[in-house]
Amino acid sequence: MVQEFKNAALCWEAILSDISRSRELLPLIEKFARENTKPVKILFGTSGWRGEIGTDFTFNNLRVVTSAIIEMFKSNDTSFIHSIGVSDFGDIKKRGVIVGHDNRFLGPEFSSEVIGLLQKEGIRTWYAGEAPTPEFSTGIEMLNAACSINLTPSHNPANYAGFKFNPADGGPAGPEITKRIEETANRMMNESAVIEPVKSRDIGKIDLTDLYLKFITERKTLDIEKIRDFVKREDCIICVDNVHGSTRGRIQRILGRNNKIKYLRTEDDFLFGGIAPEPSEKNMEGIEKVLKESNSRFKLGVVMDPDGDRIRHADGNMQIPMNYFGAMAFHFLHVYKRIKGIVAKSVGTSNFVNAIAEKLGVSVIETKVGFKNFRPYMIKTSAMERAIVAFEESDGISAYNHTLEKDAIFGMLLAIETTAVTGKNLSEYLKDLMDEFGYYYPERSGISVDPGLVGEPLKKKLSRIIELYKKGGVIKIGKQDRIIKDVITVDGTKLVFDDGSWLMIRPSGTEPKVRFYIEARTEEGKKEVFKLAEKLTRDAIEY
Repeated sequence: MVQEFKNAALCWEAILSDISRSRELLPLIEKFARENTKPVKILFGTSGWRGEIGTDFTFNNLRVVTSAIIEMFKSNDTSFIHSIGVSDFGDIKKRGVIVGHDNRFLGPEFSSEVIGLLQKEGIRTWYAGEAPTPEFSTGIEMLNAACSINLTPSHNPANYAGFKFNPADGGPAGPEITKRIEETANRMMNESAVIEPVKSRDIGKIDLTDLYLKFITERKTLDIEKIRDFVKREDCIICVDNVHGSTRGRIQRILGRNNKIKYLRTEDDFLFGGIAPEPSEKNMEGIEKVLKESNSRFKLGVVMDPDGDRIRHADGNMQIPMNYFGAMAFHFLHVYKRIKGIVAKSVGTSNFVNAIAEKLGVSVIETKVGFKNFRPYMIKTSAMERAIVAFEESDGISAYNHTLEKDAIFGMLLAIETTAVTGKNLSEYLKDLMDEFGYYYPERSGISVDPGLVGEPLKKKLSRIIELYKKGGVIKIGKQDRIIKDVITVDGTKLVFDDGSWLMIRPSGTEPKVRFYIEARTEEGKKEVFKLAEKLTRDAIEY
């Protein structure tokens, strides 16, 4: 007998508490998603609009957001149109929009709603089906499309859906675009708009994987033939955990089928086996088991999130988070592949790459959190020096002449090429770099705060840290006095100390939390830096 629930949130709570017995409740979630017309506040975060399916992310709310975008397309607002990278609405209609989704529940149905509304306005549409985020970006460039709408919440849990909008350069939409969409969508929400569905017709399917392969072959940042030859000839094992996501089947298409490549969690599963589908240390357990059971000389394992824009590496000896892999990628691309430029990284990312770049005479740019902030250093028409590599500690990476989106598939292929060229497993290469450039131990944590502080009140309280701690000042970490070498306020407050250790304190943009990012020069030293970060935060909040 099917249970009754007051709303989708309670239904999801039952589903996620026991996924083995609750899959029959998913039709109820669809019912809530179709019938719930309650308006919500639309907010595009660092990577799109996200909401719980049936609660916030409903068919009507999706139609409202899509209608808001169409209204902006049709407006005479030249700044918005030019921000997208098109000339006018006629240009959008001609070049078209790529629409698709990851492997989430109701992905095809949500996509059909978007396509129907676009087609009603005479806008050309391509349906990508299930596809990872980087394929949308490369597809835009290869098709010269106006933009893409990718229905994914990235690595969020199974009860979430999401909406990513990418303009004509293929990168994540910046605030000059998303703020205008928010304003229009929220005006419609305030008017309690109910948008009638429009049946899609003549849906043209597009093979984004084929376009992705052509893209990476043409760009030549990766040597695809060298990568394929390595897998074919060397004593290696590669393990890929797709976590039931949209990257499944992609590596087979790029590298061909080979018994040396093992794939985990490729089955359909809207609930991800009950886990948080992110490239976490815990989610690497299956990969590590496969690698440790192998006697191959070369070992590589990767886990990718459902929309294929985040990745974590391992080689059977250790896990290599992006804090380390991004620095290794820079060294490999600059030293071995002779690519010139700068390093772009988010401000909360390890300074290991700074140490390497300083000795190699390469500048480092630190940006706010969010991959969209790398755009000025990655677009081909940039007046600035272009990035050799762009990465952030939250598992995202791209590189010179590649897509403006973070790309897990690229991260995997680059790891294989690095192993092939250096003749070293990733942990061996990492040790050599640390022996030469120094050892760095990054970590992150945080504390919860009063919900009433979220937003400007919390920012104002935390600003006291900047007032109290200046460049050149002395601060005690454990039993040692450290000089504050630099104070960076790009995103929160980052204090860099004279031994290369640092801490960063920033408020969460969406939750009642303060996040700490720290880095010590020894494993044991992390505890004391964390203590200091928490003390500075609590002192500022309680002042």
